[in-house]
Amino acid sequence: MNKIAQMSCNPAVGGIAKGQIVREIDALGGMMGIITDRTAIQFRMLNRSKGPAMWSPRAQADRNKFSALWRETLERTPGLSMWQGSVDSLVFDADGRLAGVHTLEGATFEARQVVLTNGTFLNGLMHIGRVSFEGGRISEPSARGLTEQLRALGFVTDRMKTGTPCRIDSRTINFDLTVPQPGDPVRHLFSYLPGVESPLKQRDCYIVYTNETTCEVLRRGLPDSPLYNGQIQSIGPRYCPSIETKIVTFADKTEHQLFLEPEGENTTEFYLNGFSSSMPMPIQIEALSTVPALKDAQLYRAGYAIEYDFFDPTQLRHTLETRLVDGLYFAGQINGTTGYEEAAGQGLVAGANAALRALGREQFTLGRDQAYIGVLIDDLVNKGVDEPYRMFTSRAEYRILLRQDDADMRLTPLGYSIGLADERRYGLMEEKRRLRDSIIALCDTLTVHIGEVAALLEEVGTTPLRQGTRLRDLVQRPQLSLRLLAGSVAPLKQLIDSLPDDRRDEIVEAAEILIKYDGYIARERLIADKLRRLEEIRLPADLDYASLKSISTEGRQKLERHRPVTIGDASRIPGISPSDVNILLLLLNR
Repeated sequence: MNKIAQMSCNPAVGGIAKGQIVREIDALGGMMGIITDRTAIQFRMLNRSKGPAMWSPRAQADRNKFSALWRETLERTPGLSMWQGSVDSLVFDADGRLAGVHTLEGATFEARQVVLTNGTFLNGLMHIGRVSFEGGRISEPSARGLTEQLRALGFVTDRMKTGTPCRIDSRTINFDLTVPQPGDPVRHLFSYLPGVESPLKQRDCYIVYTNETTCEVLRRGLPDSPLYNGQIQSIGPRYCPSIETKIVTFADKTEHQLFLEPEGENTTEFYLNGFSSSMPMPIQIEALSTVPALKDAQLYRAGYAIEYDFFDPTQLRHTLETRLVDGLYFAGQINGTTGYEEAAGQGLVAGANAALRALGREQFTLGRDQAYIGVLIDDLVNKGVDEPYRMFTSRAEYRILLRQDDADMRLTPLGYSIGLADERRYGLMEEKRRLRDSIIALCDTLTVHIGEVAALLEEVGTTPLRQGTRLRDLVQRPQLSLRLLAGSVAPLKQLIDSLPDDRRDEIVEAAEILIKYDGYIARERLIADKLRRLEEIRLPADLDYASLKSISTEGRQKLERHRPVTIGDASRIPGISPSDVNILLLLLNR
């Protein structure tokens, strides 16, 4: 139980698109954002140089305090019981219905709804060079039995691979030869709730680079690399490659950026982001010694790769319930995803739906225009995976609608309606909406006169006014912001000063984004609404796709395999052409 919420890889939460998922989890009523905020030792808002649709929060967390606070939170949750053990099989009743789980230790737990969140533990096998050993994580056993049982029930399964870098003793790092990477001076937060800031000391990360000698050492070790000697056959992550994959794929590059990240507020343990490796231990150590700042570095632990079982996610419904077994839900790496955030988003949806089903209530899903979590699940269910799935902003066609600043406006009402978000969270969201809209209303109605802002406009280098203009028109200028204008426009300053101290920046930012990007947001909403109509056209559950000869053979096979619920689902299945969709629409109209 001391491994609850263990951060297996780097002790960081968020990042490009992942940070949006964490804010969505918080908006729905989840705890991930709150616990990250309370244990953060660095916070950065990534992509600030781009538009707000691309802004992504990321935090370094104290690994041990993160896990400890999660356990404390769970232990204080009313109605929640915990049991430490390893599940080796599902239990079915005499009628073949799911009835619970059985553990390796001999305990049986009765349940009509079960959520499997197995991480990398299903038949986990770890590799360091030519050395292989069983385990789901370093020093923890793998889980056996479930894959074999589920395969016998008809589930399709395969293997994936991921890896982790070595851990370094910071007392042996020459920080004078690194480039410091401090956090933001003004910290943003993941949670929309006030009063959850971290009391911990903030720490810098550091950047170093590999060189030609580093690459030569690594190339010398390739014959003993499990990735290249045939030892590992499974699929690895494209977007978080090992250092040996980098030197092979990008053979012309000798310089690769690495990040030294502290594991906690006071620990000397550092994580070397960008140097994931399953090379033999001597090769890892020798390669690190070629980086000037790491010349004398001592390791706490070598990097390693791990292979594990996953299940084709096209076997799931959008609720994350499996199609083959009623009441059985999958979430996380069992579905072929990678990352804490992707797993947490799935866990929230699967857990909530399992609870709703137990209560006899309607299940809930998220659309592609509602949440990054909706994009993630829709991609998994309709497209499947051919490599570990990682979320990016580019995967979302409606990313202007799915900004990190407004996840509460999008999702808190939904979370409140199904019992995830509480009364306090919902009330704070409504108050934020009212205060945000009061700023927008002022900007829409207030006329600013030439003399009020002449000096400011000259100072920032924007076109002077020829006549009085609406405050909104000034806010929409790239050189200006609500904060800048408040220094010259008294009613605006008065309104901003009246906002709650602990939420002022968040409310002002939300109003400014809506004003500046109003046209883009409205256009994307229009497109989303048009396409949403396809989501409302349901396909009969018993439709015989094999008989639809006017649809291509590939289309019939894909439709039969995926059994889409709506026309929208069908349109996103790889291999389904626009003409196939049109034929389905014609048949439904008949």
